[in-house]
Amino acid sequence: MHKTLQPKIILAAILAAYAMPHYALADGKANAVTLDKIDVIGTTPLAGVGLPIEQVPSNVQVVKGEELKEQGSLSIADFMNNNLLGVSVNETQNNPYQPDILFRGFTASPLLGTPQGLSVFQDGVRVNEPFGDAVNWDLIPVNAIAGINLMPGSNPVFGLNTLGGSLSVTTKNGRTHQGGGVETSFGSWSRKTVAAEFGGVSADNSIDYFIAGNYFDEDGWRDHSPTEVKQIFGKLGWENETSRLELSYTGADNDMIGNGLVQKELIEDFGRETINTKPDQTKNTLSFLNLNGNHWFNDDVQLTANTYFRDSKRKTLNGDVNDGYQLGTDIATNDADCRANAGGNADEHCSGALNRSRTDQTGYGINAQLAFNQPLFEKQNQFIVGAGYDYSRIKFNQSSEFGIVNASRGIDAVGHEDDEAEVNLRGKTQSYGVFATDTLSLNDFWHVTLSGRYNHIKVKNSDKLTPDSSDPESLSGNHSFNRFNPAVGVSFTPTKDLSVYGSYNEGMRAPTSMELGCANRDQPCKLPNAMAGDPPLKEVVSKTYEFGARGNLSQDLKWSAAVYRTENHDDIHFIAAGSTGNPSNGFFDNIGKTRRMGLDAGLSGAIGNLSWNAGYSYIKATYETDLELANALNSTSVTSGPDDVIKVKKGDRLANIPDHALKLRLQYAVTPNWTVGTNINTFSDVYVRGNENNRHRANDGDNNHVQDNGKIGGYTVVNLDTRYKFGSSGWQVFAKAINIFDKEYATGGQFGENWIENGAFSGEDEPSKFVMPGAPRAGWIGLRYEFGGKKSAVAYDND
Repeated sequence: MHKTLQPKIILAAILAAYAMPHYALADGKANAVTLDKIDVIGTTPLAGVGLPIEQVPSNVQVVKGEELKEQGSLSIADFMNNNLLGVSVNETQNNPYQPDILFRGFTASPLLGTPQGLSVFQDGVRVNEPFGDAVNWDLIPVNAIAGINLMPGSNPVFGLNTLGGSLSVTTKNGRTHQGGGVETSFGSWSRKTVAAEFGGVSADNSIDYFIAGNYFDEDGWRDHSPTEVKQIFGKLGWENETSRLELSYTGADNDMIGNGLVQKELIEDFGRETINTKPDQTKNTLSFLNLNGNHWFNDDVQLTANTYFRDSKRKTLNGDVNDGYQLGTDIATNDADCRANAGGNADEHCSGALNRSRTDQTGYGINAQLAFNQPLFEKQNQFIVGAGYDYSRIKFNQSSEFGIVNASRGIDAVGHEDDEAEVNLRGKTQSYGVFATDTLSLNDFWHVTLSGRYNHIKVKNSDKLTPDSSDPESLSGNHSFNRFNPAVGVSFTPTKDLSVYGSYNEGMRAPTSMELGCANRDQPCKLPNAMAGDPPLKEVVSKTYEFGARGNLSQDLKWSAAVYRTENHDDIHFIAAGSTGNPSNGFFDNIGKTRRMGLDAGLSGAIGNLSWNAGYSYIKATYETDLELANALNSTSVTSGPDDVIKVKKGDRLANIPDHALKLRLQYAVTPNWTVGTNINTFSDVYVRGNENNRHRANDGDNNHVQDNGKIGGYTVVNLDTRYKFGSSGWQVFAKAINIFDKEYATGGQFGENWIENGAFSGEDEPSKFVMPGAPRAGWIGLRYEFGGKKSAVAYDND
């Protein structure tokens, strides 16, 4: 029988796992810091006790905050794309703080309308926004991050939205991160950054404190795309022999412009930096208070809990071509009629629209768990039981003002509102959850984990413009969703250098206020610009199988491999409405089954002064239910009722998800104080949105169809970074260069209507392929000064 771990040892190992700087690809050494050769992984959103890595039945990946600093990562998303297995990005907005992150084909995106499939936590609090489950990467300050866990699969313990995985971010505290640092950098695109952090402990060792701040400003590499990001983070901690409390605050005030997808023809004529229409502005603010605590009742029983208040506000301003525009006569005449309000026909004569939205989201909640490290039937056992309650209030307002597309492809407003686009929605969401997980070691080799969670969700929408819920145009409605999600896993550890595992788990995602308010195919809405009546949607249920192994080939050579299959039942997608397949105009619907299956394999090691991590991922993301999608731009479209549609068959690939990804990280210590590193990332081609049936053919001779192909080609991007430390003085210089070979590439695309010709608004729409261009070659240089001691109460062994 194994000896039960003492509470101080367990707590120290958990803190060390997030605090110490080492990363690799899901191997025994990298997934946690070793304390007396115990590698500990947190298996619930709340920090607390964990499991040895060899007992965790999934290919969890762990990142230490120091790695983000060493590689000069701008955000969590930036680091994940360059380093982690199964991760890719769609640069839908083309803003460095607004990428779509895809993990095993599931998305965490800041964009409304994107089918979200990953849950994201900061210090135990789920930070997927209540309105649409979106994830705002700009609200998580990178220099406040102590560690990241990326847990694959549909683990029900992590609650709602854990369809393809969960991302848990743990922030720094003054006890594990003592001392300070100040840095600044500058370079391409007039980018300027300033960052600072400081942590420490009181004289009596009971109080610790940490504060961090970031400032980022750049013109952006695309035309008319400036961004300013301001972030602050602070944490105050207290502890004694048996308890610890932490109160943290995260604040942000950000103004970002990402002008998004652009016609391929415009890029060919004016270069990658050109844009379609402008502006595409997002302003995010955040105030987030979080109180975490844990208490050991004895050597074997620990209580962990948190309570939080989170208030976020989002304002958007989008300049677009007006969907209702009809040329009729020449552009000049239409512009004049538009300015005169077109005799009541502004929608037909006004070429542009300024779409504005404001979303206020206020949430609070409480979560708690009890952990028991006590023998069961004289076998080593860990049992955790917990519960949580989350409440959110949503205010969503939308308006659209008619305008004229000017010579620079901006929108000149004419002071006439589109009444049909106005939205005034209030929403309330309550989520209750109860979970339990138990890991029993049958002997030294076999470990069995059983888990389950019951979720109950209530969503109430109130339409302030059309409050009567019986009106088909009203957004008002009450909805509830309930489900118990189980999980089982088995780990086999025949030697200390080999662990084999298998698991099955289920997760769920309830439809959000936004999706429920835009679920009527007879009244499609324009996201985020309008909403319509709300027939009920079903919750999405995911079911994941995973089998894998990890081990050590030698002291300096580690490996991991996993195969998986996740199937979504009643998956929710945003369905484009109308024959043009306009990706921003449509409705949400349950489309049946979708599937992601694939392989992740990683190898890491060190040879002398050279350390390296290599990873390969294969993802086959497919529709598993036949369906029809409105689209007249695809060469295979056929007439069905009032619309032209494409027929998607079982086995067709999902759009903008690469099948293959190969990643290599090399870092060489030229001297003890000078390191040079490179990331080499290769991604295969993807099908674009609008070619969901994968059968579009280019150059079919029909001008009503897109004449380009229905794919975006694969690409390889190489980045470099270096850092030099001036001895023990605390001074460092660092530099980073991206896309050093200036590869012209795109991360995804979609079919759409092109109203621009020779750089100006033409008044005629032509089928076109829009792309998400990748950033060109760029570089930055910076200076950092570190001061103060970084002490630790325990000794760590990283070998």
